[in-house]
Amino acid sequence: MSLKLFYAPGACSFVPHAMLELTGAPFEPMMVKLHKGEQRSAEYLALNPRGQVPVLVDDGEVITQIVAILLHLDAKFPQAGILPAAGLARTRALSTLVWMNNTVHPTFTHVFMPQKFTDDEAAQKAIRAHAVQTYRGLLGEIEAMAVKASPWLAGDQPSALDAYALTLLRWGGYAGIDPTTLPATWALSQRFAALPAVARVIERERLQLNVYQPPTAA
Repeated sequence: MSLKLFYAPGACSFVPHAMLELTGAPFEPMMVKLHKGEQRSAEYLALNPRGQVPVLVDDGEVITQIVAILLHLDAKFPQAGILPAAGLARTRALSTLVWMNNTVHPTFTHVFMPQKFTDDEAAQKAIRAHAVQTYRGLLGEIEAMAVKASPWLAGDQPSALDAYALTLLRWGGYAGIDPTTLPATWALSQRFAALPAVARVIERERLQLNVYQPPTAA
């Protein structure tokens, strides 16, 4: 078996990165330095013409898009609990995972990269300000889920939902949202980060969980 995961530190690729480490399967982590434009290199574009992370290469087969990668890993390593195995629990977990990916995640893109949506600087500021408020509300929805976690978002095993919740909460710090104001999600993320396999990923990616910087006094 040959597995390679192309990831960027702190990006959404953290989710399959953490899940793959939790499986215990051997794989080769391949760092892509977005700040250096490595995702636009000819070599990387040959793997993923969209120039995005993550990318999973499984015995030469290239798989892109985070939900597709997670479903592939879940099928390959069913014992790892990447998602619940069956029934309504699996359906609900998939519903939450897809919502995180197609709603919460893109909202943060409007915060972090408003220039993708307009070249007007004033409009960029307005897009970012509006997106920050929307993102705060979406994190509030995750907080409500974390309050009910038993003990994890998908039940008795840590799953992709917990990895994505950690990622989205961490990004909130860049949007000026103090993660400690969402105490259930913050506690969940700390517990997830403390799992030995996840701790290895955090060390490999050199992540700081709380990146929030309080505003300085004028």
